[in-house]
Amino acid sequence: MFPEITHDDVFRLETERMWLRWPRLSDAETIARRAGDPEVASQTATIPHPYNVGDAEQFVRRARAENGSGHGLIVAISFKKTPNDAIGVIGAHGSDFRGTAHLGYWLGREFWGLGLMTEAARAFVDLIYGITSLGEIVCDSLPGNVASRRVQEKLGFTSLGEAEIDAPARGGRVKVERMRLSRGAAHTAFGSRRPKMTST
Repeated sequence: MFPEITHDDVFRLETERMWLRWPRLSDAETIARRAGDPEVASQTATIPHPYNVGDAEQFVRRARAENGSGHGLIVAISFKKTPNDAIGVIGAHGSDFRGTAHLGYWLGREFWGLGLMTEAARAFVDLIYGITSLGEIVCDSLPGNVASRRVQEKLGFTSLGEAEIDAPARGGRVKVERMRLSRGAAHTAFGSRRPKMTST
């Protein structure tokens, strides 16, 4: 799904305030602390609580393998001034056959309310449509996660209604609000600018 430029861990994507780059095993302690915050984990369908360093290391290994295969792209988010400090994660998984990517993200609680995820997600969505042929991106949020839906709305996502998904971290199947952004709608919302990415 993702082209060769994203298959190496030197890849990174730049926003005004942040770098989006491959997660590393050295991020595991920070990811465990921030994703393991019950206020963060409970807003997702995938992060269990408690969530320890071993869990984070497994996540990093899986993410790096998926990135290397091109089947998805999962990146850690960090400030430019502290590039080794992961403050959150954003990623996309997809299928060439369906032409759809599934977007997911979380951000450390101390960084909520600063517009950071909107900034990161806009650049990430720009990247997806700039370097793949995918036709749409979908994103789910738990019913109480108003902040996540607000990010999606700012990016031009529109509602597909309620869906039910497997969520072992939440004890079984859960209902989610599903949103969609088509390639054409993204082009209208973001214009024709290209994301800034590097591979060196």
